[in-house]
Amino acid sequence: MNSEVEVVLETNLPLPLYKRGKVRDLYNVGDRLIIVSTDRISAFDCVLPNGIPFKGEALTRISLYWFNETRNIIQNHIVDVIDPRTVIVKKAEPIKIEFIVRGYLYGSAWRKYMRGEDICGIELPPGLQKADKLPEPILTPTTKADVGHDIDLKVDDVIRLIGRDLFREIEEACFRIYELGSRKAEANGILIADTKFEFGVYEGDLILIDELLTPDSSRFWPLDRYEAGRDQFSFDKQYVRDYLESLDWDKKPPAPKLPEEIVYETSKKYIEAYERLTGRRFRGYR
Repeated sequence: MNSEVEVVLETNLPLPLYKRGKVRDLYNVGDRLIIVSTDRISAFDCVLPNGIPFKGEALTRISLYWFNETRNIIQNHIVDVIDPRTVIVKKAEPIKIEFIVRGYLYGSAWRKYMRGEDICGIELPPGLQKADKLPEPILTPTTKADVGHDIDLKVDDVIRLIGRDLFREIEEACFRIYELGSRKAEANGILIADTKFEFGVYEGDLILIDELLTPDSSRFWPLDRYEAGRDQFSFDKQYVRDYLESLDWDKKPPAPKLPEEIVYETSKKYIEAYERLTGRRFRGYR
């Protein structure tokens, strides 16, 4: 990888700034938004000081691939593509809930399971190992917090917030997208352990927004290295989380700077995830 590759940590377009998220900069253009995926990376709700080369481009390209693959299940917010990291989207009214589909027992769900707790009101069978495939995928919604940690929600909580009909429509879309994505990814040697979906309402219709089946919103595991009962090798930012867990850091800002080798390996993971998921070469790399 070229060590002189430009890393985009922040953009400043001559447009009204709508929002600056952990990774994306959003600009207001009437009834549309321009979204630029930067190379920022966050972990434990903190944005790290150094970015990951090619990350923003990889995220946008992967999302565009999946938005296209799932358009027969549900429409999405994409209007046009400006460049590999920048898109024009419909300005939907966001549903401020993250809908996480889990096909494998890992992460926070595993930690709850080990404590004998349910997962968003769902009781899992006894005797499961870390990273076991679940009997069937489960939906585990959380609040979408702008600051601080998200809070787990049960189905009844979500229904109270958005209504039963809208929840059922979202639930069906989540499971259908996860099933399609898992099937296509596994054919390319990747397991989707879990993934996060976000939705909005535009002109009365439910649509997908934000990103879709990317390394930032999903856990991707190589099929040929998968083995239940242990930590998994991944194509996502779990690699960065694992490094940060090894430090004496309280997970509060300011976040520590990542060493060059961690940055390099993380960039490789994002690029490989794109190439393996889509079967396409990541142009401009190597």
